[in-house]
Amino acid sequence: MSGNVQYGLYEIHDERFRTGRCTSGDKRLETLYEGCRWAEGPLYLPAWRQLIWSDIPNDRMLRWDEATGAVSVFRFPAGHSNGNTLDREGRLISCEQGNRRVTRTEPDGSLTVIADRFEGKRFNSPNDAVVRSDGSIWFSDPDFGIISDYEGHRAESEIGGCNVYRADPSSGEVRLVADGFGGPNGLVFSADERRLLVSDTRAGQIRSFDVRDDGTLSDGSVFAETDEAASRFDNIRFDDQGRLWAAAIEGGVHCYAPDGTLIGRIRVPEPVSNIAFGGPKNNRLFITATTTLYSLVMSVTGLPRVL
Repeated sequence: MSGNVQYGLYEIHDERFRTGRCTSGDKRLETLYEGCRWAEGPLYLPAWRQLIWSDIPNDRMLRWDEATGAVSVFRFPAGHSNGNTLDREGRLISCEQGNRRVTRTEPDGSLTVIADRFEGKRFNSPNDAVVRSDGSIWFSDPDFGIISDYEGHRAESEIGGCNVYRADPSSGEVRLVADGFGGPNGLVFSADERRLLVSDTRAGQIRSFDVRDDGTLSDGSVFAETDEAASRFDNIRFDDQGRLWAAAIEGGVHCYAPDGTLIGRIRVPEPVSNIAFGGPKNNRLFITATTTLYSLVMSVTGLPRVL
C-alpha cells in the first residue's frame, strides 16, 4: 500500500497489519489508572487475575485487580523497581534500579537477591528481565537509574558499560552475554528460544541475537530501527504469530512483522514506556504510558505463557 493510513486508534503501514487482524479489537484505549510519575514494568499474574507495575520515581509498585478494577499499593518502598517477570515456579522477578540488583519474591513475601554484582562490581541499574525455560534469568543493565536521582540514586558506574547478563539462580553465577549497547532496555526470547531480541534505547534499535546451545549469543544484527529520535524503543513483546510489538516512547506501540518490517502502530496519547499481554485469553494488551495504565482487548494473542 502507498503511504500510511490512519484507522482511528491504529496506523497501518503495511496490509499485513490489517489482514493479520491487528486492528480488529477495541477501537479505543481503556484507562485503568492515572496518577503515576513514570509507569513501567507491567506484568499480568494469571493466578490472581491481577496486573502489577512499577511507578519508578514514586518508588512503589501498584496492583490492579481485574475483577473489581481496584488499584492498591503492592510494595512500598520498592527499590525504584522497573521491569518485572515470573520465573518457572510463578515467583516474581524484579529489576530494582535503585538497589542496583535483581530480586525474587518468595511465597512468604521475603526477597532473595538473584544478582547485584558482576566480577565484584555493582550493576548500574537493572532494567528488564526475561526467564528462559532452563530457569536462567537474563536482564539488561543500562545506566538510567544512576544518571540522576529521579529513577534511582545518582552514582558513577562501577562496571563502565551498559550490558546484558545471564544469572543462574541456583549457582549464583552471573555471565555477561552481550555488550556494546548505548542503553539496553527491553528483551524477549522467541517462541523456540533460539533468538534473543534486545532493544537499545539510545541507539533507536532492536537487535537480534542467535542463542547457541551453550547459552552464549552470536553477534547481534539489527532487527528494526527508527529514524525518529523521539520514538526510541523501550520494552518489547512477541505475539503468537511471531510479530514483535514494541513500546516506542513518543511513537506509541509499534508492530513489526517477523521479517522486521514495521507494519502498524497503536497511537497512544502519552509517551509509552512498556507493554505486556495478559487477561484470561492473553489477548489484552496493557500499556504503561508516563502517568497512566491503559489496556486494549485485541484479536491478537500474546506469545503463550509457559511456566
